[in-house]
Order: sequence, then structure tokens, then C-alpha cells
Amino acid sequence: MGTVKTITFEPNPKQVEFFESKSRFTAYGGARGGGKSWAMRTKLVLLALANDGVQILLLRRTLGELRENHLIPLLKLLKDVARYSASDKEFIFANGSRLKLGYCDDENDVLQFQGQAYDVIGMEEATHFTETQYLCLTESNRVSGQTVKPFKPRMYLTCNPGGVGHDWVKRLFVDRIYRKGETPEDYTFIKSLVFDNKFLMTRDPDYVRTLMSLPPARMRAMLYGDWDAFEGAFFPEFDREKHVVSTLSIPREWQRFRAIDYGLDMTCCLWLAVDSTGRVYVYRELYQKNLILSDAARTIDAMTGNTEEIRYTVASPDLWNRRQDSGKSGFEILSQNGLSGLIRADNRRVTGWRVTREYLSGDEPRLIISADCQNLVRTLPLLRFDEHQREDVCSTPHELTHAPEALRYALMSREPKTMPKTVKAGRSPYSFDTGSPTEYQYSDIIDF
Repeated sequence: MGTVKTITFEPNPKQVEFFESKSRFTAYGGARGGGKSWAMRTKLVLLALANDGVQILLLRRTLGELRENHLIPLLKLLKDVARYSASDKEFIFANGSRLKLGYCDDENDVLQFQGQAYDVIGMEEATHFTETQYLCLTESNRVSGQTVKPFKPRMYLTCNPGGVGHDWVKRLFVDRIYRKGETPEDYTFIKSLVFDNKFLMTRDPDYVRTLMSLPPARMRAMLYGDWDAFEGAFFPEFDREKHVVSTLSIPREWQRFRAIDYGLDMTCCLWLAVDSTGRVYVYRELYQKNLILSDAARTIDAMTGNTEEIRYTVASPDLWNRRQDSGKSGFEILSQNGLSGLIRADNRRVTGWRVTREYLSGDEPRLIISADCQNLVRTLPLLRFDEHQREDVCSTPHELTHAPEALRYALMSREPKTMPKTVKAGRSPYSFDTGSPTEYQYSDIIDF
């Protein structure tokens, strides 16, 4: 007969409430130090042990967070209890239950779970997930058919105020405002603060002082779980009805330019046009992973119509730095692979976001976006304030920043301080050196 491993633990009253919840959706937490991660993985392990064949999915936003917060503790906790498969990132229990670990770094990473069925899904730090990701995961939260006894599918979420998912979590669990098809009885919120965590209060009483020293808004959110401490969308001016059009035809006489935010993790290029009144139209986008610079340049060039006259292409300033692998700057590589008229973006972030806000403001905004630019339309309303620099955009999740950054570069290039009204004598804005790449500064471009 095998050795029986005994695990003893003493949950606090809020964690007991979480363990006992059988609601369709249960959210736990609301502040720092409430013991959320421990409660989540303990709850899922208890479900796996108590329900033969139950299929469970535990998610964090990034792989690093998943490893530190759950994989390492679970390997220790479940030693001699469940078999771990490193290739599948899952724990297999003797009763047929399975606890799979996953992460959703990019928006579309949730698609890997489509078509799969999990009786239980745990979303750790749910406010790090977008509402689209959450809704996609609910489609996979259904009866798996693997359980021995009937089991009601359910989702468990842990959360703090703030983050890209702040609004949808607050709506469902704090404000309890429901849409058609959402039943109030399905949603339970268990608020837990650091003061409820006797283990942490005993072992690290100074942690409360750490939380109290945070900036006022963050302190109210992280110490007291105040969901109203953080403002909502960075661009509340954005309105699909006003800013997005399903069809957009660009007249030949409108002058056109491009904006690039480059990264190997994601290359974003926007094609823009300006009418006679100065209104800017975003009519095309490239949004693609894993493009080296030369491939990015060729892809952008290929996506540009043969009859399009692109006045200039504004790109992130770091592309003017020399790269260790080639000894060339990104600017040189782009230029040698088909992109001429490159100019360095004005990278003043706070100023750039203010300019963007001006273009979005008003009943007749100066910025119109084609519905074909799906990623720009998707990410703009998801941007949130940086918690430490209130006039800047939060840089995480990083996947949300690429298209807005390219837009910021584009609109800053239109500002009078960076776009003079005259052209240097003797140089045509349509003339480009066919020899070595030539960098065109803002003063080389006619204001239009």
C-alpha cells in the first residue's frame, strides 16, 4: 500500500468563503496581500482531488508569472500526489483529474483553447486579461464529459483594481451591472484585503506600511480595494460611432504617409491620408509578429499600392541606433529594402498622447479610422493610465501599445513644431538619393 501524503492548511475566513463558493463565476481579492494566488491554486487542487476526472485550466497573463506564482509552488505541493508533464504543462492525478497551466500573453493566445472543454477555468489576476479574452474563455468552460459524477462548470477569478481588464471585472463583480444573457445570481465577489491575511500580517507586518506609502490613488486601490481609485480608459474620447467607418475611399489628391512601430514581437505600420481640412484618415494597417527588419520593409513596400505616392514614413527613433548583429542601423536596413523618405519620430510621450487626444476630441473629430484597421480599433479603447505617470499610457500588456504608438508617431509628425511650412532650398520632397540611404528630417518635408 502506498504512502498517503497529508497536506494541512488553515485558510482565513475569506478564503474559506472562496473555497465553498459554487457560483458559475466567483471573483476573489480586490487588494494586495489578500492571499489570492494561494487560494486559487489550493481551490483548484481540492477540486481535482474531490472530483474524479475533472478537467481544470489555470491561466496567468504571462509565462513568467505562471511559473513563479503557480508552477513552482505546485511542483512542491503535488510531489507524490500528481504526475507533471513538462511538455503539456499539466498535472495528472490518479483519479483522472487534470490541472493544465496556460498563459495568454497576446490577445489571440486564447484561441489555442477554442474547441477544448474545461469543467473549471481559473483566471489569475483577471484584470490583466481583456474582456475579449475572458469571453473567449467562457466558451471553453463547459462540461468536459470526463468527470465520473455530474459537475457544474464554473470559473474562478482573482483580481486587483487596475489593469486592462479593470472595467469588465468591475462591471460584473463590483458594480453588478449586467447585460442581456448575464444572470446576477451567477456572479459572486469575495473581497479580501491584506488585513484578512493573518499569515502575512504576522510574518511581514511592514508590508502594510509599504502599501500605505504608495501614491494616493494606488494606495486606495491596493490597500483598501477601492475600484473607483483608478480612472478608466486612457482615451474616453474614442467612440466607434464617430471615429470608425466601415468603408473609406481615399481620393488620389489626398497626401499620404506611413507610421511604423517596429519590434520583433510585433511590427505595426499604419497608412494615413490627410484631406484639405487637415483631417487624418487611417486607411490600412500591418500588424504582424516575427518580422526581421528587412522582411518588415519589403512587406510594407508590397502592401503599398503602386499608384500611391507616400510623402514620408515616420518611424520609432530607436531604429536610428546601430544594431549589434549587422553593424547597421534599422534606418539603413529599412531604406535598403524599399522604404525611402524615412523620418525619425518625435517620441515625446505625454505630448504625443495629448495631441492624439486632440485629434479624437469633438463632435467632428480630426481622426477617422477604417474598420479594416482592426488592431488599432481594438487597442485604442483598451489603453489605461500608467499608475505612476498619470499622463502616460500603461506599457502593459505590451501587445496593446504597438498600434497606438504608431498612431502617436503619425500625429506628432503633423504638428507645426515638427513639420515646418517651408522646404529647404534646392531639395524636392519627392527626390530621394538612390545611392546610400538618406535620412529625411522634418524640415525636408513640405507641410500639407
